[in-house]
This record gives sequence, C-alpha cells and structure tokens, in this order.
Amino acid sequence: MSIEPGWPVAAALAVLLLLTLVAHRYAGYGLGRPALVASVRALVQLTVVALLIRAVVDDLALSFAFVALMFVIAVATTSRRIGAVPAWSWSALAMASGIVPVLVVVLASGAIPWEGIAIIPIAGIVIGNAMTANTLVGRRAFPVLREEHAQYEAALALGMKPAWGIHEIVHRRVPDALLPGMDQVSTTGLVTLPGAFIGVMLGGGTPVQAATAQALVLFGIMTAQTITVSVGERLITRRRLLPSDLRAALIN
Repeated sequence: MSIEPGWPVAAALAVLLLLTLVAHRYAGYGLGRPALVASVRALVQLTVVALLIRAVVDDLALSFAFVALMFVIAVATTSRRIGAVPAWSWSALAMASGIVPVLVVVLASGAIPWEGIAIIPIAGIVIGNAMTANTLVGRRAFPVLREEHAQYEAALALGMKPAWGIHEIVHRRVPDALLPGMDQVSTTGLVTLPGAFIGVMLGGGTPVQAATAQALVLFGIMTAQTITVSVGERLITRRRLLPSDLRAALIN
C-alpha cells in the first residue's frame, strides 16, 4: 500500500486546511495567516526535499551530505528559537553529542543498512528530536535565569562558583525537556503509532518489521535527547550556550 499524489490527496489537504482556518477564526486565536503560510511552506519544502532525496538516495556520500545539511538547518532553527544565535556552535555541540553516538550504534551494529534510503530517514528523525530537546532546554533554562538573577548573585555572595550558581537554578527545570520524548516512548502502541511504524506498514512491511523499526527509532530518540539535554545543561552552566543578555548578566 502507498499514498500517491493526486486529486484525492489534494482534496483532503484542502479540506483539512480549510477546517484549520475555520477553527482558528472561530476560536479567535489570530493564527489563521501563520497557519496558511506554514501549510504552504510545508508543501514547498516537502516537494523540494522529495526531489533532493530522490537525487541523492542512491549515493552514500551524497546521502551523508544531505544528513549534514539537515543538521545545519536544525542547528540554525534551534538557535533562533532559543534566542541564542551567536552561540550556535554550542547548540551544534550539544546536538552532535546526542546524534553521533546513536547513528554510530545503529550503523555499526548493522541494525540499519548502509544505504541512503535507510540512513536519511533515521538520521532525520534523530536530528529533529535532538533539535527539539535543545530548544526545550533553552526555553526552560533561559527565562528562569532571568527571573532568578538575584538568586544567582546570592549564590556568588555565598562563595559559590558561577557554574554552581547557574546549576542550582536550572538543574531542576531541565529534565522537563525530556518528558515529551519519554511520554512518546511509553505510550507508543497504546496511544499513538508514530511515523516509522506507519511508514513501514505503508511501504508494504509486516507489523513485526514496523514494530522493530519503531523500537529502534524510539530508543535512538531517547538516547539522543538525553545526551543532548545533559550536554546542553553543562554548556549553560559554563556560560557557553547562552543568549547575549545572559552572557553579559551572568558574570563573576
């Protein structure tokens, strides 16, 4: 079974978009235009990506180059979302710390073949979830560092080093960045059937093959996010991964 582009899909997309816009208008959220723009961007981007993947999927070197491109875009996106564009290299380090071990394990173990058709989607899922984890870390840690700056100064006054002062503020909040991913792992099969499972099924695979692929993806996501969050927290406490205003405020 496969879903082919055509009038049925176009009609379904149009109706779904219309329902979204009507719901926004009825609720008064004021997000109808952004939703429309996001939908158009998604269609354009998916078309471009489909063409690019078709061009590179048969060449292993080009497939890895495409994965590298996805990583660059993910770093740029998360850096913008957390307001720390000048610290993009530290976001890249945190994400790479989680992504690289996962890809090494699944490739070195032979769990996925050394083929672009397998590497690109697995890498894309892991990169996207590492990006989400990095964004959640920043969006939880940075506001509280601003709000509790007096507590940071009090910690310094008591003789704590800056890293410990920051750690005392952010450490109990950072684990929240892992909860969405852990919920996804714990509810898969009971509440949701994520993309990897559906993709294998639509591609003609058996339910057992779909479950195997999904388990591999979920464990990879959990590992990548945990390492990304851990490294990200340490970079924050060492005043590396910070927006410009916090870099100036969190002084010795």
